[in-house]
Amino acid sequence: MSPWGDDDRVMFPYTPEDVNFYSTDVFTQRALDFLEQYGREDRPFLLYLAHAAPHFPMQAWPQDIAHYQGRYMTGWDTIRKQRYQRLVNIGLIDEKWGLSARDNACPDWEETTGKEGWDRKTAVYAAMVDRMDWGIGQVLEKVRKLGKQDNTLVLFLSDNGGCGEYIDNTPDKDPGPVDTYTTVGAPWANASNTPFRKYKVFDHEGGISTPLIAYWPNVIEPGSISHQIGHVMDLLPTFVDLAEADYPSYYNGNDILPVAGKSLAPIFEGKERPGHNSLFWELDGCRAVRKDQWKAVSLGPERQHVGHHIPVGHEGWELYDMEADRCELNDLSGQKPEIIKELDRIWNQWFERCQTDRDQ
Repeated sequence: MSPWGDDDRVMFPYTPEDVNFYSTDVFTQRALDFLEQYGREDRPFLLYLAHAAPHFPMQAWPQDIAHYQGRYMTGWDTIRKQRYQRLVNIGLIDEKWGLSARDNACPDWEETTGKEGWDRKTAVYAAMVDRMDWGIGQVLEKVRKLGKQDNTLVLFLSDNGGCGEYIDNTPDKDPGPVDTYTTVGAPWANASNTPFRKYKVFDHEGGISTPLIAYWPNVIEPGSISHQIGHVMDLLPTFVDLAEADYPSYYNGNDILPVAGKSLAPIFEGKERPGHNSLFWELDGCRAVRKDQWKAVSLGPERQHVGHHIPVGHEGWELYDMEADRCELNDLSGQKPEIIKELDRIWNQWFERCQTDRDQ
């Protein structure tokens, strides 16, 4: 159970009085209220709409679930192949990357029992996404009615790949109602992350690579696709850049660390942006570093990792050429020891600096 915040009030536990309360709908309405209050002013506004959906617990309206029930009975193996081919056909991914194999934590669909239950899980997940999508449509329509559609930048992204965690606190109930608590599970997360390997909490591409949809009619070419690398830390400097503001170095008696990201504005304008010199990741033993075309990634030591067993033998680095092998299928660590050595050095240097910053 998590606390709820409403303006300056923190409520824990929180039980809504309205029996029709659904957080996605409430978040949407708050966004609409914000736009009504501030969107009419002749100055820039920033709306941060952070939906909880489709994060677990998976709960959705019955009518939304019914719309998707039965659609996934073909199984995750077939759906992964279909999604991969569609991504290739519309130009979102390069066919030369290939399709990663089904994750080793995921069974063959044909050998899986309880298929109706698995279908139900992802139907609830889809229903949550559907309701969120409908709400975002309402927000965009409000922006249009305010007459600010053409010069408003809209960004949509997720914080990580699909959720592969196994949690089921109500195994005797079908997921969906308010009194259930479950996750969608690794097999469907693996399908969500097509064509990449792994999923949330891992540092392979399935865990850390998420699409960014950017909409800005006055600036962005409709239907354009960019494969330049961005990071969530680029959002703040983007907003500072577009608002023609200055990022402070001092606030409330404290020095502020310099902003780490780079503005995405040149990419939106169709230009080539100088990329990051290097990018780093770490979560509970999983780690990764990317520099130029190279990415080193490690599962870390043997342990239980959010419901997954990491076996012995994965402590070292894997190495991939991300220009030729974005799906991380051809490990080059044995052939490029000098690159591994350099990436290991800069990752450890970064990790030590972050530990120091955190302690301060």
